[in-house]
Amino acid sequence: MRRIRSIILMVFLLVAAKQAGAQYFYSGQEYGFSLGGSQYFGDLNTNYGFKEVLPAGGAFIRFHMNPYIALKTTLNYTKVGYDDKLSTDPYQRARNLNFKSDILEFCVQGEFNFVRFATGDFNNRFTPYLTMGVGAFYSNPYTRFQGKRYYLRPLGTEGQNAGFDSHKYSIVNMCMPIGAGVKWWMRPGMNVGFEVADRLTTTDYIDDVSSYYVGTQYFAKDPKYTQPPAYYLQDRSTELTPNDPLGRAGKQRGNTSTFDQYLMFMVNVSFQLKVYRCPGYMNRGSSTD
Repeated sequence: MRRIRSIILMVFLLVAAKQAGAQYFYSGQEYGFSLGGSQYFGDLNTNYGFKEVLPAGGAFIRFHMNPYIALKTTLNYTKVGYDDKLSTDPYQRARNLNFKSDILEFCVQGEFNFVRFATGDFNNRFTPYLTMGVGAFYSNPYTRFQGKRYYLRPLGTEGQNAGFDSHKYSIVNMCMPIGAGVKWWMRPGMNVGFEVADRLTTTDYIDDVSSYYVGTQYFAKDPKYTQPPAYYLQDRSTELTPNDPLGRAGKQRGNTSTFDQYLMFMVNVSFQLKVYRCPGYMNRGSSTD
């Protein structure tokens, strides 16, 4: 009996010693969330002003390829908008257009660290990085008129419903995030960061403004009936100067030479799970260390 107790005690001590000597590592995947803001740039915000910053948030998964390169998939939501009243340009103030739009985007981004980064490694705790990628986003501009919300795309404010097919646009388009950030592991397995990335897009209609006025004749009904909302929303200068409308046929309404953009700046918090074996990515790209 004494021998059995001695064997059990020895086994217990060996297991305890093994556990005490075990080393924790962290997986090559991070799961995180982001909070911050966004700003739209386009035909209503031509001078890249920051007068209508709106909240943004999202979630992401980051895959570490090696301590210098990571791949990130993100799902973000924000709202963008602007108003000609915020401009200092006399023409834009007279044009009197405004919009808001929900943005839902999915992106895949590459991250390129300036220095080696590995959570739990006190010698590689912080790095700035560059990021670029590609994605798709949903947007659907709307405005308010006489207390009601009107989505602008179905109204065809630049003649899309009257045969001006070149002005038609989709509510789903491509975006290309390009930016920079910093990341730092606050504690082993918990990382924080800050990223600023501009979204270059393939559409000029996030704001429903791009080309020229097509003329009120494409929106008017029989004069004895109330005009449709599109009649008023295609040229809102009449709210300021009813007797001198800005929107004559062929007159510039927007700028077709550039696409719209939106910038997102986000604080990120992410987590890596513990593993008991050194993950493969830690050994890649380390020959110069």
